Amino acid sequence: MKSHARVVVIGGGVVGCSVLYHLTKFGWTDVVLLERSELTSGSTWHAAGGMHTINGDPNVAKLQKYTVELYKEIEEYSGQDIGLHMTSGLMLAATKERFDWMKSLLAKGKYAGGEATLISAQEAHEMMPLLDPKQFVGAVFDPHEGHLDPYGTTHAYAKSAKKNGAEIYLHTKVEDLVQLEDGTWRVITDKGEIRAEHVVNAAGLWAREVGRMVGLELPVLAMEHMYLITEDMPEVIEFNKTTGKELMHCVDFDGEIYIRQERNGMLMGTYEKDCRPWSPIETPWTFGHELLAEDLERITNELEIGFRHFPAFNNAGIKKIINGPFTFSPDGNPLVGPVRGMTNFWSACAVMAGFSQGGGVGLALANWIIEGDPGFDVFAMDVCRYGDYATLAYTNAKVRENYSRRFSIRYPNEELPGARPLLTTPVYDKLKAAGAVFGASYGLETPLWFAPEGVEDKFSWRRSTDFEAVGREAKAVRESVGLMETSGFAKYMVSGEGAKDWLDHMLAGKIPAVGSMALAPMLNEAGKLIGDFTVANMDDEDFLVIGSGIAEDYHMRWFEQHLPDDGSVDVEPLNLGLLGLSIAGPKARDVLAKLTHLDVSDAAFPFMAIREMDLGMAPAIVGRVSYTGDLGYEIWMRPEYQRYLFETLMEAGAEFGISLFGLRALNALRLEKAFGSWSREYRPLYGPYEAGLGRFVALKKPADFIGKKAAMEEKLSGGTLRLKTFIVEAKDADVIGDEPISYKGEVCGWVTSGGFAHASGVSVALGYVPKEIADELDGWSVEILGDILPARLQPQPLFDANGSRMRN
Repeated sequence: MKSHARVVVIGGGVVGCSVLYHLTKFGWTDVVLLERSELTSGSTWHAAGGMHTINGDPNVAKLQKYTVELYKEIEEYSGQDIGLHMTSGLMLAATKERFDWMKSLLAKGKYAGGEATLISAQEAHEMMPLLDPKQFVGAVFDPHEGHLDPYGTTHAYAKSAKKNGAEIYLHTKVEDLVQLEDGTWRVITDKGEIRAEHVVNAAGLWAREVGRMVGLELPVLAMEHMYLITEDMPEVIEFNKTTGKELMHCVDFDGEIYIRQERNGMLMGTYEKDCRPWSPIETPWTFGHELLAEDLERITNELEIGFRHFPAFNNAGIKKIINGPFTFSPDGNPLVGPVRGMTNFWSACAVMAGFSQGGGVGLALANWIIEGDPGFDVFAMDVCRYGDYATLAYTNAKVRENYSRRFSIRYPNEELPGARPLLTTPVYDKLKAAGAVFGASYGLETPLWFAPEGVEDKFSWRRSTDFEAVGREAKAVRESVGLMETSGFAKYMVSGEGAKDWLDHMLAGKIPAVGSMALAPMLNEAGKLIGDFTVANMDDEDFLVIGSGIAEDYHMRWFEQHLPDDGSVDVEPLNLGLLGLSIAGPKARDVLAKLTHLDVSDAAFPFMAIREMDLGMAPAIVGRVSYTGDLGYEIWMRPEYQRYLFETLMEAGAEFGISLFGLRALNALRLEKAFGSWSREYRPLYGPYEAGLGRFVALKKPADFIGKKAAMEEKLSGGTLRLKTFIVEAKDADVIGDEPISYKGEVCGWVTSGGFAHASGVSVALGYVPKEIADELDGWSVEILGDILPARLQPQPLFDANGSRMRN
């Protein structure tokens, strides 16, 4: 075994072998893979081997498409047969609600060139005669689905990597990982030691154990997963003989099963409601090519539906039952990328759909290791999308919930109850008593809307029971004053003698003067948006930076990677150590004035000013800014003062009819101002000029900020896209994101977010379109739930186009 390597990959499943192959494909050949047993010894060997390109997240779908298209390449290059069966596939809907979901899913793929099509239940039956068309409403046909041999595919990756110069050591168990002062790793195995620059945790079932070697508790859990294989079925043999084809892959969402042909029989698997975690605390190192005990009784309900939907199974004998463990993250997506707080320690685990996503994960991680960037927007898979709230017990609860709902509809207004409530603020009970309907964001209970007594949040693809209440909340802000909790934002204190210069390098915008705030995009080296912040200069050595709550670990990782070595800058995530309330609306200044002896007039406390002041008896930080686009103030306080300030603000605002509002009303209000949001309008897919943030990029400032050269080039070229606002002639449903935008009948763009702007009374969609047509007012349409709806480009904000309300 060699003593040094540039990269050591731990784990010989399909993901580890894909990472190894992609590293060598991009020229890094001094790479090693360590496997404690044989290749495929974890979850890979007993996988059903299905694959598809459709995914609810278009960015993940692109990586799945890449994975499927890669298979012929590695088969030819390695000379290893991977047993590839491109049979095409069907996604089946047994209810109208499921069919609506499929329409939206299909629409998402249109601007990406997807070839899936919507078909009737009868057409589905003609393609797949085993199904009973009377049980279904319709289906989606996807030509890019199929299955393969897990063993052959993994070995094809491995052989291709070895052909490129990689080395693979089997029966070599990693026993410890130690990082040295120079950042390199001692990879200690039972066969010796390797010194490595980079370590990749692709250990699958043992990813937790490898993580614990470096003090990391990854949010990953293995679940028992069962599928059965039938004896030979005459219906299958006859179809093969008559058509010369294999039966296609089918996913029956409402039956919570999937099926495909296996030799002359069929394979049927399920994601059952009565699910079981496997080895929830520790994975035994001795586990290998073994299966778990059969437990058909546990999946009886799902099988009964499956046998009803596919009647031929009633006459088929069962040849084999497979029950094996697969790993999942709390939301079912992989955990990929550099681990915050460590040098060159990488995660590539929880890849449940390994044969749909393994190639894309390998591609993204290899890019990340070599180039410092994945080359795609992979936030949905980023290991940093979870914070330290994702404990072992949290993960157990969320994974079980996700597994049991894998084939269930997740409505756009649906909040799942697993592992909740976890994080709450001192005003949680007061908000709940006022009718708050909460969502969980980064583990924190956050008010979405306030339900009148007797009204519940009914889940739907269309406008639901919250519609009128959210409308009242939004209008109350525009007409008088509203209060909302803002504790869910991420807060950072950047301090030290080098803080100002460091922020000037990190952020593309101007650093404000003492006592002022500024909006500042953050770019990567390629000039793409990786953050948008409000920066407040408290005293030139202390800066309060406010950003998106869900991106806290993501941004902290970036900050820490770029801190100077001399200790002149400190970045502290304040988490729930600093809580927030916000008041907004034309009477907001009147409310604030009642709580302080200070002058809060426009002249004394102008737009984007920030002050430390007492409100009543409580010390607070008050900034004159509001995401509603109205006159407003963000108020930050230590946790022990939040309850008092909440009560004091509500009391002071009573004479003005102050009302509570939540995130759904905030969304309606920011749409009227065409304000973008992180992970929707602002993400690493777009440059600042494309996103309409060019006015906040200070190209003339002396500081050589990250991404400056690329931003200058984008300004000169104009980029390729433009973020625009559209008014949609919607019926009873509004956009939620990723719907296609068409110009004169041709799909040319996509929706990033939207909804109903209640105060203006119109349905709004924000989205990106080619810059060449971005100023055309008419000729647009947006697809919502299968309906092509006329839309008109809105060149100016719907509300307060000149900004006078928020600035005066």
